[in-house]
Amino acid sequence: MLSSSPSGAASSFPEPRPGRRPRRAALGALALAGASVLAVAAAPASAAPTGQYADFDQCPTGNANVVTCIVSDTTSGNIRLGNQDVPITKRIRLQGGIDSGNEITGENVFYGAKNGQTLERTALDVPGGLLGITIPPIVPQPVRGYLQKAIDTGNGVKATAELVGPVGFNFANYANAEGVGVTLPIRVKLENTFLGSNCYVGSAAAPITIRLTNGTTAPPAGVAPISGTYGTVDFFDDANLLVNTGVTLVDNTFTAPKAKGCGGAFAWAIDPVVDAKIGLPTTPGQSVARFTGDAKLGSASRVVDSESGS
Repeated sequence: MLSSSPSGAASSFPEPRPGRRPRRAALGALALAGASVLAVAAAPASAAPTGQYADFDQCPTGNANVVTCIVSDTTSGNIRLGNQDVPITKRIRLQGGIDSGNEITGENVFYGAKNGQTLERTALDVPGGLLGITIPPIVPQPVRGYLQKAIDTGNGVKATAELVGPVGFNFANYANAEGVGVTLPIRVKLENTFLGSNCYVGSAAAPITIRLTNGTTAPPAGVAPISGTYGTVDFFDDANLLVNTGVTLVDNTFTAPKAKGCGGAFAWAIDPVVDAKIGLPTTPGQSVARFTGDAKLGSASRVVDSESGS
């Protein structure tokens, strides 16, 4: 295990923003790497990665622009939309690869997972479900009674975050623990037998855009900032594999639109009820995301090498 790269070892990771040093000594190797980022030549699909690179099996190494593979597993934390808090009790994996990045901004192009599951669709339990929802009197009987019975019978609700646009990644910000490191444009699917399979908060046209930082957020005036945690960073395999353990990424600057499509044919009546329960739409500060877990960044060339056991 290495707390920094060995003297003279060339790191395959993008560099922090020029003129700035990473806040943690463990990332000193990245500043010392210079411009020694090696691109991986496009290659046909082969055996899966092995050993310490096995988690990168969905990294798009066949793309010649990909120099670093990423796997980030969120295993705890929460996401709150308005009044509704949803704890993260199951793994949510973000995976793909990045290019060497913009030398000025540190912004990287993020390439999605080979299997299309760049952000795993993990269904989480919504505490309280539909408890407390009452169909408004505007809905005539006997329809109102039928809908209320359906709500009371099928109370449990699942919430699933679904990616609806390109992931944003800025390695310089991530390394320096300042500014936005990861951007996730998502929609949240709310589902049970009553809500149906087309009940969403957010869409491709109007996404919930979560801008995550392991530093401190910069919300608008009147909203208190919150801070993430850097965790610990270790290097392996001559600094070709970076493991960031116990990192927490946060955001309280995003907004969420009204729900749409809830209750199928009765969405005209159910959408406003869901909005009232959750507190939609939201303004910055009313919604919060806290994602805690572990992240791995590995040299794409070493991922490919591991497929042949080298």
